[in-house]
Amino acid sequence: MGDLYVWLVSFFFLIALLIVLIYQLMCLADLEFDYINPYDSASRINKVIFPEFISMGVLCLFYLLTGHWGMSILCGPYIYYNVRMYLRRQHLIDVTEIFNMLNWEKKQRLFKLAYLVFLLFLSVFWMIYYALEDDE
Repeated sequence: MGDLYVWLVSFFFLIALLIVLIYQLMCLADLEFDYINPYDSASRINKVIFPEFISMGVLCLFYLLTGHWGMSILCGPYIYYNVRMYLRRQHLIDVTEIFNMLNWEKKQRLFKLAYLVFLLFLSVFWMIYYALEDDE
């Protein structure tokens, strides 16, 4: 029964990360279609960058502490990419360069979104597996 709760917490963490990424993509799309100015778009996106990094780190640590090594290893590339972007000081969006980097920023977030959907699929699979295992 404990593993079921682990996967349920993991599911909610991944849903929260997906919401943050979709919010960032919506801000970039609004900027692309000229609904908001670059300063507002950059400030909105930059406000949610650190919560995204922290929640993914907490999720990976959660997997480590609960003994789910496979999922923790699968979180590794995402965390590595986030740390690399932070160390290179490329994690925040620059207001003056946002139009030049718009396609790259959207593509980067779409790859992150696809990766998180894959992790969500695995989390749901294991949650269903342990729920059915508890019934037996």
